[in-house]
Amino acid sequence: MSSNQAAPGVTAWQVLRTPKIWVVPVIVIGLVTLLLSLIYMGGILDPRGDLHRMPIGLVNADQGATVAGQPTNLGAQITTAIAGSPDPHGQVSWRLLDEAEAKEGLASAKLYGVLEVPEGFTASVAALGATGQQTPPRPTMTVLTNPGAGSLASSLANSIAQQAAHTASLQLGATLTSGRQAQGATATNAEQLLLADPITVNVVVGHPLGTRSGLGLTAFYYTLLLVLAGFLGANVISNSVDVALGYTANELGPLRTQLPTVPISRTQTLAITSTMSVVLSVLTSSLVMLASVGFLDMDASHLPLLWIFSVCATAAVGLGVQALLAAFGGIGQLVAMFVFIALALPSSGATIPLQALPDFYRVLSEFEPMRQLADGVRAILYFDAQGDAGLTRAWIMISVAVVAALVFGFGMTTYYDRKGLHRIVPEHAEPPVAATGKP
Repeated sequence: MSSNQAAPGVTAWQVLRTPKIWVVPVIVIGLVTLLLSLIYMGGILDPRGDLHRMPIGLVNADQGATVAGQPTNLGAQITTAIAGSPDPHGQVSWRLLDEAEAKEGLASAKLYGVLEVPEGFTASVAALGATGQQTPPRPTMTVLTNPGAGSLASSLANSIAQQAAHTASLQLGATLTSGRQAQGATATNAEQLLLADPITVNVVVGHPLGTRSGLGLTAFYYTLLLVLAGFLGANVISNSVDVALGYTANELGPLRTQLPTVPISRTQTLAITSTMSVVLSVLTSSLVMLASVGFLDMDASHLPLLWIFSVCATAAVGLGVQALLAAFGGIGQLVAMFVFIALALPSSGATIPLQALPDFYRVLSEFEPMRQLADGVRAILYFDAQGDAGLTRAWIMISVAVVAALVFGFGMTTYYDRKGLHRIVPEHAEPPVAATGKP
């Protein structure tokens, strides 16, 4: 049934002068804009100030040496001092590990960086403090970064580790300088400067990524594509089904078509849209992978697993959106936008690490979908698909999300149907058929 006939109407000025037409847009748009501003800006303003227990490893590979007739291990002293240094706000979680444990922590995303005291450290410091010798090589400490944890997370860990090494260097320098003075030895200006800050800090990538990994950001953007595919796909499917069933008019440019209304329950409608979201998630996930890996040559391994995970992630998002649309109607789009986009992005931990977010966002990250999916994608792309790198949690949360969406969505539609809250409006309902009797 088409409805393209011109009808007499009012002017735009007459409508704009009506206060009622302004009330809902002003309130809704104002609140949404204010909330989005608070949500997005509130999580990024002070990552260093919001830092809470960032995991950084401490490794002592120094075997010690005999200094002034006493067995000494300066590496152990330095790492113990760093781990026990005052941290009233609990910003860093220093973890004393051996080399193997540190490598495993970097490879499973459990550590954002490592500060290592190398073998022979005590001997090199002792040689530096000895008199009557040519200037020996400077002692070194090494910072191992983990770009797979995210560029900002790796940068923060690198900065913290370097600051700790510099503090240790100054403390060690004060000891060396006082020792020289106690021996009555003289030192040149260059030697004094060297003794005052003796340690050189080398920065090395501890868990390298491929050159086409976006400096550790491809996992975030790939996850964002999956969420958007599920979110937008669900909205398109819901609208298309409503048009096909006659509950919404289809407008294409100046053409408007209203199909006859099909009498169908809310539960059956949700079954249709949910099934379509799951089926089309195969298409959208395949296209995301084709574009990212096939066309753009993104670094990726475990491709079959990545594809299966992508399909399940997109389907879970689609089912969640369909449940919200079925439960809340028109405002369901706004609710779904907040659940899957507005609140999910800043709490994902993909751009700013969770340890550098305010408490509110860390609480959101426990259940918001973006964090769960980003951890799974990151584990597949960067950490050899290890379960303890976030993949196991991601699978569990996808399963929980699917069950929750189905229970909530079909629970609400079943309730509406039983209460007789059908979608058919009087002007679309078929006229009742008059009863006829036999003559």
